[in-house]
Amino acid sequence: MATPRATFIAGATLLAVFAIPAPAAETPRDHGDYLFRAAGCGGCHTDEKNHGPALAGGPAIKTPRGTFYGPNISPDPAHGLGRWREVDFIRAMREGVRPDGAHYYPSFPYASYTRLTDDDLRALWAYLRRQPPVAQPNRPHDLPWYLRPRSLLSTWKALYFTPGAWQPRPDKDETWNRGAYLVEAVTHCGECHTPRDALGGPQRALHLAGTRDGPDDSVVPNITPDRKTGIGRWRKSEIVEYLASGMTPEGDFAGDVMAEIIDRSTSRLTAADREAIAVYLLSLPPVEHATRKEKQKPAPGRDEFGF
Repeated sequence: MATPRATFIAGATLLAVFAIPAPAAETPRDHGDYLFRAAGCGGCHTDEKNHGPALAGGPAIKTPRGTFYGPNISPDPAHGLGRWREVDFIRAMREGVRPDGAHYYPSFPYASYTRLTDDDLRALWAYLRRQPPVAQPNRPHDLPWYLRPRSLLSTWKALYFTPGAWQPRPDKDETWNRGAYLVEAVTHCGECHTPRDALGGPQRALHLAGTRDGPDDSVVPNITPDRKTGIGRWRKSEIVEYLASGMTPEGDFAGDVMAEIIDRSTSRLTAADREAIAVYLLSLPPVEHATRKEKQKPAPGRDEFGF
């Protein structure tokens, strides 16, 4: 039987192996940039469509619960993170709390970012601190009156939020653990691919099973390996190719929100990380959950994507 010390050492070794390390040729500075792109931070914090300055605040994100705006995360002292300390940043990412103690709305995906390792959070913070400050005020969220009090978010957290860094599974290999960390923490796939209930909480039984009520009224597909409504008919190599180029197995290409995510995030990942994501997704329990708004059954022998 393993001793507590042996168990501790084994756990520490797994964390060192399966967290996202900087490649051998990469400096810690490069690693922060890699994490920033992998997490797709620019998509919510830079208004690229209107040629907004980098990190000075993002476009409107319309949801069934209101319209949210990603804040300024440049090092500007008046409107951004210029007066923050590293500990403030880690607390925001790990606990979903501002430096003044107010709760963040879960449109900020801290429910996933809480799983980032301390080393990755520090690398990301160091990257943000090196960016040019932009003195651009933040836009207030446009929410119905009954959702505006941030004090209500403590109840939401009690129901849906479990803080804490990700822990690798010792019964899984390195590739699976890397993929799990990427999907569940860094790229936070579940934030869009998991349907939410009336309170905006994720429906855990439908984790990654897609939703008809995605951001900006988008339909977000099922990415569990269900053969009828998910990616169960996709080969690992086809998932890897999709994450790199956006091309589906039948030669179509991703559009709208996913095309942007592929362009700024998954296509920038290493080939090994894209493969790890594919391995992890195909290992998950299949969940049959159709997401098409037009309630048509797929043709016999084909899935919801037409494969």
